[in-house]
Amino acid sequence: MALHKGSCHCGKVAFDVETDLSQVIECNCSICRKKGYLLTFVPREAVTVSGEESLSTYTFNTHTIRHRFCADCGTATFGEGKQPTGEAMLAINVRCLDGVELSELKPIPFNGRDR
Repeated sequence: MALHKGSCHCGKVAFDVETDLSQVIECNCSICRKKGYLLTFVPREAVTVSGEESLSTYTFNTHTIRHRFCADCGTATFGEGKQPTGEAMLAINVRCLDGVELSELKPIPFNGRDR
């Protein structure tokens, strides 16, 4: 586990997250494929967000995941949902983390398209 800093493009939304990037997920569902997400899933309490007032929300399909993005620059920072146990969790867009060399990650494919 390491502490990472992340933000949207314009900087109005920023966050700190403690996560292990050895489990980065590359999902092929409609939204992840079109937006190019690389995701790491963490408990909600592992993230501190500043600028939440600048976040907008998009939901689709079952409306169980709140896809959050900066209302100013449009950067998709994370999604909010629940684990099967009911605990709050976030799916962090790894592409928004500062100092992460994406070419060094080994994304794990996930077939969200057929779910």
